[in-house]
Amino acid sequence: MLPRNWKRAVRSLTAALLLTAAATAVPAAAHADTAPSSGWNNYNCKPSAAHPRPVVLVHGTFGNSVDNWLVLAPYLVNHGYCVFSLDYGQLPGVPLFNGLGPIDKSAGQLDTFVDKVLATTGAPKADLVGHSQGGMMPRYYLKFLGGAAKVNSLVGVAPDNHGTTLNGLTNLLPYFPGAGDLLTLATPGLADQMAGSPFITKLNQGGDTVPGVHYTVIATKYDEVVTPYGTQFLSGPDVHNVKLQDLCAVDLSEHVAIGTIDRVAFHEVANALDPAHATPTTCASAVS
Repeated sequence: MLPRNWKRAVRSLTAALLLTAAATAVPAAAHADTAPSSGWNNYNCKPSAAHPRPVVLVHGTFGNSVDNWLVLAPYLVNHGYCVFSLDYGQLPGVPLFNGLGPIDKSAGQLDTFVDKVLATTGAPKADLVGHSQGGMMPRYYLKFLGGAAKVNSLVGVAPDNHGTTLNGLTNLLPYFPGAGDLLTLATPGLADQMAGSPFITKLNQGGDTVPGVHYTVIATKYDEVVTPYGTQFLSGPDVHNVKLQDLCAVDLSEHVAIGTIDRVAFHEVANALDPAHATPTTCASAVS
């Protein structure tokens, strides 16, 4: 749950996280192998019998393998998972702010990274958890690059599964100080996410899902980037769509907060990764 001046608090916290990442973990932002560890991007981690699949975290637009996951990655590690994160969609001359390249090429980067994680951990399949574009882009990997054979579940937190508007995407800029100064209109990752784009049209032709993968979507009604928030939800035989406010009515998280700091949402992520041991997600989950 966020305080009354939640928008200012989210912007301040996100800016602080970015500054921390830039000051102490710039090499990690460029190479996921060197991101903060304790189980996170620890390639000596072996999945346990309780959690037999590694979790791959997929950041959102303007994010990277570090700052998007400073809360969720340790949360999942503390729950006993082997957790890994990657950088994708980099543009030349644009440091730290990723997820801006062509999304089909980004899906290829995810393909390579998942193969590496599976080879290192010895697991036959991984679970994917993505925020924003990171919850949508893996669907291309699953549908067109053979990813369904390597993935058990995809959990999308505020994913733009059916696209959004350019105005919605530019609403992200205030949360990432300096990003606007680095960008031009030559950002194919933004164009691909626009509702009705050739990429979004191809992605959703023939159905939202592929057989064999469990899908979960966690959305907030206060999302100001992917609007209306209901367009985030998927249709299919193995889909669980969740509105955050149905779990905690007073949770005010918007697009950035739900994927970066909201422990109510993170509890639901944990339930999606281990449905056999799921426990009720409530407002109290924020302090659990």
